[in-house]
Amino acid sequence: MKALFLSVSAGHGHNQTARAAMESLKTKGVDCVLLDIFEYINPILSESVAKAYLISTKFTPAVYGRLYRLGERLEKSNEKLYIGKIISSLLSRKLTVFLSEYQPDVIICTHIFPAQVISYLREKGLSCKSVGIITDFTVHPFWEDTNLDYYVTASSLLNLQIQRKGIPLEKVWPIGIPIFIKFANKMDKAEARKLLGIENKTTVLVMSGSMGYGNVDDVIRRLDNMDMDFQIISVCGNNASLKKKIDSLDIKKKIYNYGFVDNVDIMMDASDCILTKPGGLTVSESLAKCIPMILINPIPGQEDRNAEFLLNNGLAIKTSETFPVDEAVYQLFHNDSRRKYLIEMMREVGRPYAADELADLIIQQIKMGA
Repeated sequence: MKALFLSVSAGHGHNQTARAAMESLKTKGVDCVLLDIFEYINPILSESVAKAYLISTKFTPAVYGRLYRLGERLEKSNEKLYIGKIISSLLSRKLTVFLSEYQPDVIICTHIFPAQVISYLREKGLSCKSVGIITDFTVHPFWEDTNLDYYVTASSLLNLQIQRKGIPLEKVWPIGIPIFIKFANKMDKAEARKLLGIENKTTVLVMSGSMGYGNVDDVIRRLDNMDMDFQIISVCGNNASLKKKIDSLDIKKKIYNYGFVDNVDIMMDASDCILTKPGGLTVSESLAKCIPMILINPIPGQEDRNAEFLLNNGLAIKTSETFPVDEAVYQLFHNDSRRKYLIEMMREVGRPYAADELADLIIQQIKMGA
């Protein structure tokens, strides 16, 4: 059996979702290949797309949010943008050569762009199974313009939203966003802290995504001014300037500051709460670990929608200009009932084994089609 994953390096989550699903498929004997669709077709195009996403979300987030909202309005008013079809026809030519050589049994898309390309190729006769993974707690604009065999969503609570887009529920696998299996395992806090080499005391984890997005240094200053005894773990992702800025802060509390790391699962086990922007992958990992979430710095667009989902389902607390991070942390730690409720709801909605469930479903579909 062969599985081809198609992704886009816009942000970090799409590729990580693909790798998590690949990990589970490989353990079940499936050969897997991951292609960044833009990187494969034209490395310069891939770099341009990645930079455009970084600039639009980090430096002009309001513009990005307005464009996202425009996509939602166009979709609702039935004024379709056909840019997707133009892109698909251009990108599909080189990809067709790879498909004829690799001969995958299934193609899994973790971004709307490759999903549009594969939908276009299906119109031209591509016959292998196809799966789209929607990597947020919402259904992004233009997924309704794709035509795949199956769609993976973060939760069955999104079923009404996906029905409104005209996608039949029999095509939907509401099994959760695939994450690495290590997030399904839970370690004792004291043991996790020992592994990290930090003190065994109340710990607040501050994460800002792979880009190091948001005014994280201001968040840490507010935490430092709190009259509460806790330590801070800070993860800056690939943002070297943010790490340097936090390293230079003159603060009283003990802080352990990191750049990009690959042991977030252990950091979550060591922590009593997480302050994070609501990216789909980080949210899925936090839900799997049942670590209470305080949402900070959402990127306008899909992360606003993630925040709405989490708040409306009792899964997180969100800061604002009038409800700053120190008040959120204070209330969380001084309200045992609220904290227990958050954890209870996270157990209900979290899907720690989504990658394994997806692997089983894919193998089942391949065997049925053989």
